[in-house]
Amino acid sequence: MLSDVLAALDGVDRDLDVTVLATSPVDDADVPVEIDDRPLTTAVNDRLDSAPTAVVMADLALATPAALADLLDSEADLAIAAGLGGGTNAFLARDPAFRVDYHGASYRDHLAIAAEEGLSISEVDSRLLAVDIDEPGDLTELLLHGEGAARDWLVGAGFELDVGGGRVEVVRE
Repeated sequence: MLSDVLAALDGVDRDLDVTVLATSPVDDADVPVEIDDRPLTTAVNDRLDSAPTAVVMADLALATPAALADLLDSEADLAIAAGLGGGTNAFLARDPAFRVDYHGASYRDHLAIAAEEGLSISEVDSRLLAVDIDEPGDLTELLLHGEGAARDWLVGAGFELDVGGGRVEVVRE
C-alpha cells in the first residue's frame, strides 16, 4: 500500500519533498525514510513546525494524484480528509499552530484543534482518501476500486470478491 501512496504522490503535478515516517525500516522506498518508534501523535507533532506540512497515511491504497491534489491545492490553514471510521487519513497544515491528536475520532478532534487556533479549514470530501485499509472488510473496497500494487498482491495471493450473498465480501481461494 505504501508503494501505491508514494506513486499517487509522485503523480501530483508539483514538487513535493516526500519523506516516509516509519516505526521500522522500509524496503524498496524511493524516498527518504525516517525511523521514529514514538507514538504517532508525538512523532507527527514534532514535524509540524515547518509549514506547510502534509501527512498522508500509508494505508490509503485507493489514493490518486487527483484526490491528493484536491487536498494539496487547498489554500486553507488546514485541509483535512476524514477516514470512514472517523479517523484522519490525510491533511495539509499551512499553519504551525495546528497539532494532531490521534485517537478515537481524531477527525473531529483535529477540526476542534484547528477551530481553537482560529485556523481556516477545508474539509476534503474524497471517497478515495476516506478508505483506509484497517480491517478485513476494507479489502472489499480495494478489490472493487483499486488499481495498484496492493490490489495486485491481493489477487496474486488468491483473494477475490464474493458477490453471491447480497453484500460483496472478500474471500480467499
